[in-house]
Amino acid sequence: MDGMHDLGGKQGFGRVLYSNRAKVFHAPWEQRVNAMYGLAVKLGLFNMDEYRHAIERMEPRHYLAASYYERTLTSLATLCVEKTLLSHDELEQRAQGRFPLALPSAAGRSNLAARQTFSPGQRVQVRTDLVPGHVRMPAYVRGKQGVVVGESPAYPFPDAHAHGVQAVDEPTYDVRFDALHLWPDSADAAFVHVGLFQSYLQAAPA
Repeated sequence: MDGMHDLGGKQGFGRVLYSNRAKVFHAPWEQRVNAMYGLAVKLGLFNMDEYRHAIERMEPRHYLAASYYERTLTSLATLCVEKTLLSHDELEQRAQGRFPLALPSAAGRSNLAARQTFSPGQRVQVRTDLVPGHVRMPAYVRGKQGVVVGESPAYPFPDAHAHGVQAVDEPTYDVRFDALHLWPDSADAAFVHVGLFQSYLQAAPA
């Protein structure tokens, strides 16, 4: 889905601020939320793609204003409510106030029927699919061409895995893009590598 979460490659947000000495947690509640989320995945209450999609579904203003672990908490709470492990009313009673959840999910999709296999050195093009549900294809590479430089083992296909849709596992391809092709007149001369699932790619036109 094209949501507020897909900020990679967008302009207007300024420089990315980071520190090599940044703390992982800034308050005890963040550690608890992280532990609960990890336990929920370990117990099989939901999978990583469901978790990511619940974050993607956050109301845009909430997403932008939320910290990293507030997004984790929103995803965890939303999925627990959707899977009837607790109710929204129970959450708000415990919070003693409003507890916003993510917006409803759209439908997922299975693998592309006519998938192609690719080899290192082969030129490929990212499909221009607009997916209403979960997708692990960053919007800034949609429709762009690059070169395959590697292949991973097969993983669950996220577009289906986040929605309980039947699908077969797919490899991801490490595709190298020219930064000047991705952002003409707005990038340094460099390469950008993106891991893309098989269903996201097609052979580049000759």
